[in-house]
Amino acid sequence: MFHVGGARSALFNWALAEQSGGRFVLRIEDTDAARNRPEWTEGIISALAWIGINEESPLFEGPYFQSSYAEQHKEAVAKLAADGRAYYCTCTREDVKARTGSEHQGYDGFCRDRGLTEGAVRFRTPDEGVTVVEDLVRGTVEFPNNAMEDFVIARGDGSPLFVLANVVDDVEMRISHVVRAEEHLSNTPKQQLLWQALGLTPPVWAHVPVIVNEKRQKLSKRRDKVALESYRDEGYLPEAMVNYLMLLGWGTGEDREIMPWSEMVPRFRLEDVNPSSAFFDEKKLRAFNGEYIRALSPEEFVARCEPWLEPGWDRETFAKIAELAQTRISVLSEIRDNVDFLFLDEPVFDQASWDKAMKTSAKEILTGYLARLETVAMDPDSLKTALEEVGTEHGLKLGKAQAPVRVAITGRTVGLPLFESIEALGRERSAARIRAALARLEA
Repeated sequence: MFHVGGARSALFNWALAEQSGGRFVLRIEDTDAARNRPEWTEGIISALAWIGINEESPLFEGPYFQSSYAEQHKEAVAKLAADGRAYYCTCTREDVKARTGSEHQGYDGFCRDRGLTEGAVRFRTPDEGVTVVEDLVRGTVEFPNNAMEDFVIARGDGSPLFVLANVVDDVEMRISHVVRAEEHLSNTPKQQLLWQALGLTPPVWAHVPVIVNEKRQKLSKRRDKVALESYRDEGYLPEAMVNYLMLLGWGTGEDREIMPWSEMVPRFRLEDVNPSSAFFDEKKLRAFNGEYIRALSPEEFVARCEPWLEPGWDRETFAKIAELAQTRISVLSEIRDNVDFLFLDEPVFDQASWDKAMKTSAKEILTGYLARLETVAMDPDSLKTALEEVGTEHGLKLGKAQAPVRVAITGRTVGLPLFESIEALGRERSAARIRAALARLEA
């Protein structure tokens, strides 16, 4: 799955590339075999394409694969070792613990000057001073060098660790800006030291804030709804998702929040991103989505609903009533429960709705309305007037009188406007449903 936090970072990168005439580079870090499968790569590409980041755009480069740069990784390790900026080490964690007497203390530099020619390779960090990271989001961040141990850049079998491979890949791919989540900030001083040790100028760093849930806990795939695909499959519009994700940590500087991508891009600045954690509010996202759904043209709304309609449902009938549903749903998957009554031989009764509506006077209301359905004109105003008359006969206002009729027609207490629904269903089918509800009441 593709984390919504990763999607937000991708969009920030995409906006930066678009406004600066640059390129967005998609790199798949596939050197960990346990975490690498072709279908997962396809999932990343598909999720990015859904939010508008796709291979069809001239801004897009990739996907590149980290495993393709194995030789460059080895060359970098060899150069660092030859220049004295890295050295071989055969110490195990147990060795370090035995020497220091602590299982928490970092590596003690034991192999720095032993002149070994095999083993893991460690980078020789400076003993004094600070490594200063200039971050577009977080400002100047200082890391004391004496707090950094000589970290491993290659395993004993020669394979690189992430910290080294990531730097080399950035060099090879001409990366100018690294825009990523703040969890990677702790890696940055090590990577910056590697860039400098290789005689190169580090890229521009920007670490965007972590995304949290309503309890201000970092979004977790084990606890929270974080997969971009799940929102796509539920019927969120990509335009709404893009708009909402862009505002997680960044603002347009204006009162309005609903804004198309084309207007956000020229306003976007990494320097304006707030370093504080950003709250992922699904209720607000849902409200955004409802706004975008209502802004669709009727024709576009019908087309967007297509994946949630059953194959046998008549599309012309749906198109006639779709506009009524468009103002009432917040995600496209809700369309099914709003219109299924039109296409089923009989409604699917929601038991809670039935129990609530079919109380005192329900039988009398249904019987009276059934009689009027035989002759009433089949337009919403006439259908409404007929039910008002039935309600008056039994001392009920329209709101109370229509509850049993709505459940008989649609199976639920909420949904599309009742009288437009009866008109769409037709006289004979509507009457048949009221008869069926009466039979169920008498059973």
